[in-house]
Amino acid sequence: MADLINLTIDGVPVGVPKGTLIVDAAKRIGNDIPVFCYHPKLKPVGMCRMCLVEIGTPKVDPATKQIVKDDKGNVVIAWQPKLNTGCTTPVSEGMAVRTKTPVVIEAREDVLEFLLTSHPLDCPICDKGGECPLQNLTLAHGPGVSRFDYADKQHNDKHVPLGELIFLDRERCIQCSRCVRFQDEIADDHVLQFHDRGRGMEIVTFSDPGFDSYFGGNTTDICPVGALTTADFRFKARPWELKSTPSVCGHCAVGCNTSLNTRTNTSTGTLDIKRVMPRQNEQVNEIWLCDKGRFVHHYTRAAERITRPLIRKDGKLQEATWESALQLISDKLNTVPGLRVAGVIGDRVANEDAWLFKRFLTEIVKTPYVAASPALPAAYADIARASGLGVDADFKQLGKGDVIVVVNGDLEEQAPVWFLRLRQAVVDRGAKLIVAHHRSTKMHRYAHVIARYQPGLAAQWVASNPAELQGLKDARNVVMVFGDDTLGPPNARALASGLAAVLREAGQAGKSNSGLLPLYPHGNTQGVYDVVGAGERAQTADVAWLVGVGDAADAPKAGFTIVSELLMTDLAKSADVVLPALSAAERDGTLTSGDRRVQRFYAALPALGEAKPDWWAAQEIAKRMGANWSFPDAAAVFADMAAHVGPYAGLSYAGLAKTEAQWPPVGRDDLYYGGTVYDNMGGVGARTSPGEGPSDAVAPAEPTMEALTRPQPALYRSGELTRLSDVIGKRLV
Repeated sequence: MADLINLTIDGVPVGVPKGTLIVDAAKRIGNDIPVFCYHPKLKPVGMCRMCLVEIGTPKVDPATKQIVKDDKGNVVIAWQPKLNTGCTTPVSEGMAVRTKTPVVIEAREDVLEFLLTSHPLDCPICDKGGECPLQNLTLAHGPGVSRFDYADKQHNDKHVPLGELIFLDRERCIQCSRCVRFQDEIADDHVLQFHDRGRGMEIVTFSDPGFDSYFGGNTTDICPVGALTTADFRFKARPWELKSTPSVCGHCAVGCNTSLNTRTNTSTGTLDIKRVMPRQNEQVNEIWLCDKGRFVHHYTRAAERITRPLIRKDGKLQEATWESALQLISDKLNTVPGLRVAGVIGDRVANEDAWLFKRFLTEIVKTPYVAASPALPAAYADIARASGLGVDADFKQLGKGDVIVVVNGDLEEQAPVWFLRLRQAVVDRGAKLIVAHHRSTKMHRYAHVIARYQPGLAAQWVASNPAELQGLKDARNVVMVFGDDTLGPPNARALASGLAAVLREAGQAGKSNSGLLPLYPHGNTQGVYDVVGAGERAQTADVAWLVGVGDAADAPKAGFTIVSELLMTDLAKSADVVLPALSAAERDGTLTSGDRRVQRFYAALPALGEAKPDWWAAQEIAKRMGANWSFPDAAAVFADMAAHVGPYAGLSYAGLAKTEAQWPPVGRDDLYYGGTVYDNMGGVGARTSPGEGPSDAVAPAEPTMEALTRPQPALYRSGELTRLSDVIGKRLV
């Protein structure tokens, strides 16, 4: 490898890339140099001094300028007289590092003794207890005694609300600045700062409302003590009591890897989600998670959940058995000749549900009317796939020489973690950013080029061959992010098609790190359209079956309506039969993100009431209508889908469950993080190959007033599920 630097750490040779810091070089050989302020995802500052080490470099003869060797031919090391911070010092050729000498050990003991002078000894009640770096490092490196008098301890405020979501215990804070730096460097929400100096120094928030950020929960993960805690988890459970289940967030197109931490509620006897944590996947979300993905989980046990089948009798929906509901549906579909049946599949359901439901309608019912919801992405999903990023695309490789184009989309609102990652490519690694929109977004702060157009005219702007999109031939890679805000289906398709044409004309099509990145509304929009396609939509029908459909505008008018749903939505309230669906926390399945990565999620909770997977309901009715179907579980359904849906060929549950080594490696025993549970035990997924799409640009159409007046997509401020969250439901406007 070019630029490989060779050094020794405690006598162990190691070769690492140029620019690697000593703490990270040591990490590669299993040597955890203790840290507090350092975090591999943040810029090093060397504040806490916990990482002090001895450093030596090859001795150079001042006369000859040659490296000095002893009589045995070994390089003589010139040791520096003072200790150095391993978190701020990059490696150099021939460097020698000592991490376990008496002087280093004494320095670590002194740092820990100092930090504990005013830190409360409240580990038994602290939410961080059991996964706390201060605990771990005190046991591993602390002196065991203190020379400071208890009466001299600083007693600061406890339980200080920094905002709706985050609490601060000031007396626990060790001023490592991780939280401040995350908000400044990663989120670009400068809402936390230090106030005062010396023993009076404390963290404060300067925003109104307090701690106004979409990413605040991440500060509680990276806090090395229990100073920052969430309103959601505070005093709810101890970390060692929790069972962790891998999952995938489905609330936007990113597909962030998560872990659902559950514990039995001793008062009710039920298994509850106590917190949602990020799961490390450097290809997807690194170790970050937006606050909606972290705190929206309350809907899984909401009182509004549908727990039993409902059948309309005498004008009212009444509870019924599964047997009676399934029989009623099968009789309705099986006995009326020439029945016009329409099915609509929402993009919040899993791939398995979409696939078997489609098979049921097309093969058993034999209806051509199978469509996806919402209708708008159906206009361009095929183009987004065909011209999407390459299979091996990696946001971390984007930087100098690359161009990121954002057209008609609001990244922070619609795909928050993509906002974090693409912002870093621009700010930290030098990628060029072009932003085109009819209004200002947060991404405009970092743009090198800004273009504006009237609402609804994004496709027309691209078709005009604007100067802002010229000159892309010279770029190393081009990523084009786009949304459908204020666009109807014709112009949404024209926008995607036009951007794809720009990629082709610039010679950027087909590269791994070049392509389209659509801002879909949900976590499985791409998957549903892969399975269902644009479909044929029916305006009217004798029977309509709606699975996970959130938009009433996508529902055909029907004489008899079946709704499969989590909650009593308006569509469910007006249905003739309502079937209770499982939440993602209660079942196994897969989702396909906006960049075509297929990922598994796993059941963390038992089914609520009598709720069942949507694919199961389709199978049971198919059996009643003569089909010889026998899919025992979601894995079998996925295998059937992979055998019939081209992009998914070769994929399996076993393959999707495979993990890969992640750097930096984080886990329960890691001293960098003190045990924050980032471990990816559920698999990193696999990105599917692009398909085929139109090769000619689609001409834009006249914008419609309906499209122009559509509400702006806002991930945090809308949705049936969001309003049921005990913490972020307050953010609805």
